[in-house]
Amino acid sequence: MQKKLTISLQEDRLSMNFYGELSLFNISAFEQEIQHPSFKNYTAVTINLEAVTFIDTAVAIFIDKLMLQNSTKNKEVQLLCQDAQVEATLKLIQTQRAKSKEIEKIETDSFFDGVGKIFYNYYLGFVSFLGFLGKLFFTKLSYFKSFKNIRYKEIAFEINESAIKALGIIALTSFLIGLVVAYQSAYQLKIYGANIFVVDMLGISILRELAPLMTAIVIAGRSGSAFTAQIGAMKITQELDAMRTMGFDPYLFLVMPRIIALMIMMPFLIFVADIMGVFGGMIVANIDLNISVDLFLDRFNDVVAAKHFFIGLFKGPFFAFLIASIGIYRGLMVKDDTQSIGFNTTKSVVESIFAVIVCDAIFSIVFTNLGI
Repeated sequence: MQKKLTISLQEDRLSMNFYGELSLFNISAFEQEIQHPSFKNYTAVTINLEAVTFIDTAVAIFIDKLMLQNSTKNKEVQLLCQDAQVEATLKLIQTQRAKSKEIEKIETDSFFDGVGKIFYNYYLGFVSFLGFLGKLFFTKLSYFKSFKNIRYKEIAFEINESAIKALGIIALTSFLIGLVVAYQSAYQLKIYGANIFVVDMLGISILRELAPLMTAIVIAGRSGSAFTAQIGAMKITQELDAMRTMGFDPYLFLVMPRIIALMIMMPFLIFVADIMGVFGGMIVANIDLNISVDLFLDRFNDVVAAKHFFIGLFKGPFFAFLIASIGIYRGLMVKDDTQSIGFNTTKSVVESIFAVIVCDAIFSIVFTNLGI
């Protein structure tokens, strides 16, 4: 069997003579012969392909790499080739190598770049949400042009799903909040003999702030997240596209009933939270501070103005609108994968609670400056 490669070293020139048909299977043998210790000291190299009848691209890459390695070491490289097909294959490999580019090193963003990207993404999200609100208000105007447009059945269904079924958890949460606030205050009030003032604190704090805020937080975690998951699942299963194809506007059939239902029921939920919160505080006042129910109610009627109750109810529709709109918006932002549902549901709850707290802070500032 004819040897495919012979190597000779004459003075300082290394000669590599290839023979016959060369393919991928010969490369490992070539590498072993070239790495022989006796062929290390040379300043020029001749690669002789005159006796080669065929090479595949693997051998062409090997020879091209061999020439490139020696040329980078400041060694004279000479290539001898007479076969046109072999020469064309070598030129093809050299041309492709010239076109290819090294992968650029990925540079990590600086601290300011990272902060800038975060704020820019928030800005894009805010602009997108404003676009959603614009579409929502435009739909609402056309929604109330005629009573025929109002989806009474869907609104009643959403009232039951998003509000009536949440009464239990809201009542329990508000009752416990009233218990905890009264119990924590009782210890401090007993020190100064001001037991009766627990009624003032409970009445104003629960009616004006705690009941609306806790109700909104519970609804955001329960109903707001449900809106996101439902709309997101419908988007993934292409039900929204099917509705549009059949001529049904998702804003009229899915968005508006949910928002209207929650805005209608939120004051009622806050009313229930007021009752349960005050009731919880009344129990602690009776047991720990020896304030009878009659005395508690008399004091409550004397010192707690009705405006605090109505302010709490007034906040309800605004909180409901924020929770429902953010929940539905996040549902519409779901991509075509189930992981996106979980991500947007989490974002929905967090953003809804944050929006409710900001809205409550704005109300507090405005009402305080107005003397209400």
